[in-house]
Amino acid sequence: MGTGFTIDTPLRVARYGISSVISLVDDVLIEQMRKYHCDTTGESYEEIPDSDGDARANRITAYLNLLGRLVKKQMEALRESPFEEDSEITRYFRLLPESRLKNEYYVMLGTTNPEKKALIQAELRKRVVPGSIDVNIMTKLDRERYNRGDKLPPEFSDARSALRGFARSTLNSSIVCSAGMNRGFYSYFTDFEDFFPDAEGSLRKKIILKVSDFRSAEIQGKFLAKRGLWVSEYRIESGLNCGGHAFPTKGMLLGPIMEEFREKRRELAEKLHDIYNDALDALGRSRINEASDVKITAQGGIGTADENTMLLEYYKVDGTGWGTPFLLVPEVVSVDEAHLAKIAAAGDKDVFLSGSSPLGVPFWNLHSSASEETRRKRIAENRPGSPCRKGYLMLDTEISEEPVCRASAKYQRRRLTMLNEENHSPEQHSALKADILGKSCLCHDLAGGAVVKYGIDPGATTAICPGPNIVNFSKIISLQEMVDHIYDRISLISNPERPNLFVRELMLYIDYFKEEVEKSSLDLTNRTQKYLNEFRENLLDGIDYYMELADEFFEEQKERIVGDINALKAELDSIPLAVTV
Repeated sequence: MGTGFTIDTPLRVARYGISSVISLVDDVLIEQMRKYHCDTTGESYEEIPDSDGDARANRITAYLNLLGRLVKKQMEALRESPFEEDSEITRYFRLLPESRLKNEYYVMLGTTNPEKKALIQAELRKRVVPGSIDVNIMTKLDRERYNRGDKLPPEFSDARSALRGFARSTLNSSIVCSAGMNRGFYSYFTDFEDFFPDAEGSLRKKIILKVSDFRSAEIQGKFLAKRGLWVSEYRIESGLNCGGHAFPTKGMLLGPIMEEFREKRRELAEKLHDIYNDALDALGRSRINEASDVKITAQGGIGTADENTMLLEYYKVDGTGWGTPFLLVPEVVSVDEAHLAKIAAAGDKDVFLSGSSPLGVPFWNLHSSASEETRRKRIAENRPGSPCRKGYLMLDTEISEEPVCRASAKYQRRRLTMLNEENHSPEQHSALKADILGKSCLCHDLAGGAVVKYGIDPGATTAICPGPNIVNFSKIISLQEMVDHIYDRISLISNPERPNLFVRELMLYIDYFKEEVEKSSLDLTNRTQKYLNEFRENLLDGIDYYMELADEFFEEQKERIVGDINALKAELDSIPLAVTV
């Protein structure tokens, strides 16, 4: 997602019933986009300056309200458009999967009686609904804010200000919380009425948690339920086979993780529902008599309709997420033309799991992006690091009491000086230096695709964070083509040797495990022998799981996939575990 790729995606797809998610990290970008879309649509615009007492929250509220108004206008125009070739309402129905509603559209097309046809069309217009305008907050990006050197109250931290901005908006949609648990942030939800059920038991604003495993879902779900807050969806994402920031598990693979959700989802819902009702009682609110709905969805590396169907039918998920391939769909995302071409041309060596993120979390990166090229140029010119323009990742206190960003020139110059004063072996020194210099200015650069495309900041150095699945798609794609690919009407896969999504994730985890072992051997991490042994055992358990269910999952591809898994098991078995304990 980045901060800029989907910043105005609802204006592109919501009217076709497609939901999307906007990042709320960058309120500077959000304000720039609000001005741009006000100017292009004739909406009035009044700047919300930095000097505003609650600028971050107010900018987010104003932008989300603008999107809500504009999408409402788009929907009104779409419903009024004629059922003619290339009209908006025709496009809406053509994009639908095969379904009861799509069949009713086909019936309308085949109806020759004008009066009957008009009646069917009127009914179809009523059935047209917009996609949801959802938002995302990385819970750990909760920088404290200061005013003239004085720390502001906790509610003015970055994550809580963003939550306040969403909560005060007119949207009836969901917030996706990612990057793990933040107790203070989660508790702040209780300040806003929209997250509690109304008299009919409905939620105006819903909570979605992006989780890496069942235990994480249960812990976070309980914490929120005890406060009278319901998690409407648990969004399972592969720890490594994803885009942007990656949050590797301890070797637990997507298949076994989803199996646990499949087996325990009802138990989870019932357990949390009891806790939820007890909390509502304590708050003097009405109980929810019937067990509340819990959706389970999955994302990460899905590339074919067969894989999508397998997740829906075998694991009984309520939906799937396709992110990375949409980077090649300019109708949907904001990516400048130069980087669209770079993404389409990307091969295996161009997309890499990097140490670029100042958060210290693995981050998928595009080697040929302007951001990466600029980072390498600064190092070559002996001026490493970036100017810190936005400061959302000013979280490190290693070199000073005042938090700084690890991608900043200030941090990197000081940290390199410290490194030269430390006692390390040549191998350790080289690895630590590479880690320091590897950090990029993601706050500014992830907005590049949007601000360059719209001419807001033509000189921005765009960062691109596709998942590894992008190398299987090699051309710029229309929205219709992408939807047709997802629903198995056409195939856009350009790599005939593309491995199955489970096999690909296993490959990624073995590569990651090798790096963890290497770091341990150099004493560059606190990973213990116990940790690495557990990691390996989890991978082996995952391999056994896939082999047992090969017939269920793989069908025609079984022979190749089983062969791939056996080869990967042999590779895993060959990795030595000589570490410092």
